[in-house]
Amino acid sequence: MGARTRGLANNVLSSGKLDATDAISGTIAAGNIANASLDNATTYGSVTGGVPAVASDPPSPAEGDIWYNTTTGTLRFRAQTGSWATGGNLNTARLGLGSSINGTQTSTIAFGGGDPISVTNNESYNGTSWTEVNDLNTLRRSLVGAGTATSALALGGYEPSFRNIVESWNGTSFTEIADLTNARAAGGSAGDSNTSALITGGGPGYPSLTESWNGSSWTEVGDLNTGRSTMGHVGTQTAALIFGGYTPTPTGATESWNGTAWTEVNDLNQAKTDPAGEFGTSTSAVCSGGTLSGGAGLGNTELWNGTSWAENTDLSTARGKGAGSGTSSSGLTIGGSTDGSTDGNATEEWSFGVTNLTVG
Repeated sequence: MGARTRGLANNVLSSGKLDATDAISGTIAAGNIANASLDNATTYGSVTGGVPAVASDPPSPAEGDIWYNTTTGTLRFRAQTGSWATGGNLNTARLGLGSSINGTQTSTIAFGGGDPISVTNNESYNGTSWTEVNDLNTLRRSLVGAGTATSALALGGYEPSFRNIVESWNGTSFTEIADLTNARAAGGSAGDSNTSALITGGGPGYPSLTESWNGSSWTEVGDLNTGRSTMGHVGTQTAALIFGGYTPTPTGATESWNGTAWTEVNDLNQAKTDPAGEFGTSTSAVCSGGTLSGGAGLGNTELWNGTSWAENTDLSTARGKGAGSGTSSSGLTIGGSTDGSTDGNATEEWSFGVTNLTVG
């Protein structure tokens, strides 16, 4: 029948190896452990018994696993995190632009903006580069957008005064449609098409007014709890999130919309105005960059999990006054300004997933 050996905890094993149910305590002499066992480890027990030491990173660690790599001399763990990569530059550098906020990293549009000279330019992104497509009909900056690359809205803006103009994008061209009830610029928007959208806040002043679009007309709905302008914004007509902004000081205040009313929820960790780019949903969002009162761009990125904000990987180029598009796991930060006044053309691509990280 072959050799039989006795394992820990009086567990008799025909193979001569410990199985997953064996409880190990105390110290096992190094001579009794083969390096191959450590090199090929794939799972570990509770870390309350100590952090496992292995000669190389395990091939398939689970999220939350932690280990010490004896070859590199580093403590490692498996966690979710994001990263930024350089994307294609806009053809026309600008700040204060709008975008199809519910587009994707490989399909979105960015329109208007510019300071001190506003533009009507509209560009389409394919995941690699920007291409000029049909322009806005009305010149303006500090406008906001909603929808996707084939069904979007360009809302409000400024040039040479606060505007109530709304234009609808059908994937080929913009057409003027019913005006906003209240002229405004630098507000917050949400919506997943050119027939379903929301706009709130903005200037002049720091209004709390919210308007909802049903495809044919605008209706005033529930006000913000904290009136503001230049805030971050994501979501849909019935499930939106706004965060940060100017009140008239930078704020981290965050509010959630359920289709009827706004509710105050947990603040951003960094109070800011004019995010460089924001994207995602009301329960899973990304807020990148922004500015403080002096106008210099910020690099910090925060992630919203439906309950609270957590800081994550900074932008490669600190900036504010840009636009965003995408989901919380795959999005874009578009244009903006590093100093609050100089037009920029940089695009950064966000990717979020599980990876191995070094603690120290």
